[in-house]
Amino acid sequence: MATTNHFGIALRGWRERVSPRDSGLEAGGDRRIPGLRREELARLAGLSVDYVVRLEQGRARNPSAQVVTALARALRLEPSERDHLFRCAHLAPPSAGNVSRHVPARVHRLVGQLAGNPTAVFAADWTLISWNGMWNELVGDPRTYGWSELNLVAGMFRSSDGRRREPIAAWPVRSWAGDEVEEEDLVADLRLTAAAHPHDARLAAFIDRMLDDSPRFARLWSNGTARTNVGDRKTVEHPRVGDINLDLDVVMAAGTDLRIVTYTAAVGTTDAEKLDALRAACVEPDRGPAHAMSGRDAPS
Repeated sequence: MATTNHFGIALRGWRERVSPRDSGLEAGGDRRIPGLRREELARLAGLSVDYVVRLEQGRARNPSAQVVTALARALRLEPSERDHLFRCAHLAPPSAGNVSRHVPARVHRLVGQLAGNPTAVFAADWTLISWNGMWNELVGDPRTYGWSELNLVAGMFRSSDGRRREPIAAWPVRSWAGDEVEEEDLVADLRLTAAAHPHDARLAAFIDRMLDDSPRFARLWSNGTARTNVGDRKTVEHPRVGDINLDLDVVMAAGTDLRIVTYTAAVGTTDAEKLDALRAACVEPDRGPAHAMSGRDAPS
């Protein structure tokens, strides 16, 4: 059974959409397609025309990382497309740079649409970047948590012994899976971020500091587990409305490595009624992020 030539399909499709003029080439002549000819792509990428033909036709199946990088540059690919081309060649995509704390406007708009639910945006290293008014109502103002650099990992592993002495938020928020599972999930997700950003000096220094300061973190880091944190079931011990059982979901914002974290309650439950009571008390229920940090306020 023949395998689909994903690399060749992508290569030809992207070649045909690139404007010769944008690539610094003359756009004149008889062109059956509006994009680059194979010989033009070959010249821009420093490859032979025959090799480009064989790649598109699937007769060459194992291009090197250097070849894929050259083609991605010649085709002016966006990072997500470049990564797709690498995967089509059965290669790992290039590592990213530093962990970004930039929240695109579209993510701000998305969080705004979730204004009725407690929602926050975290960077890939679990630094809290922004949150809305309902987050404050449910788990308190994050500026009161005492997390070093507003980082959830630092906050979760504050105590040096084997037990948590302080609530993770302004008041206790308990995982139904237990502290150990919650902590392992967070460390396993951070390990994925560390692998994706091997040259981020700040992230490396943060992990080194956590390894020195927290035996619990060091033990979990040493087990090698790596997986994306997708969420949990939580009980919030709220000082006004009592215990609330909620689902916590972690969603990756497409095109970024930001984590959008939101709490929801099952419809028709007492927990939903308690969340409604908090919503009624929220001073800014319809404004989206009540605290979208400015560059002055945000962790750098």
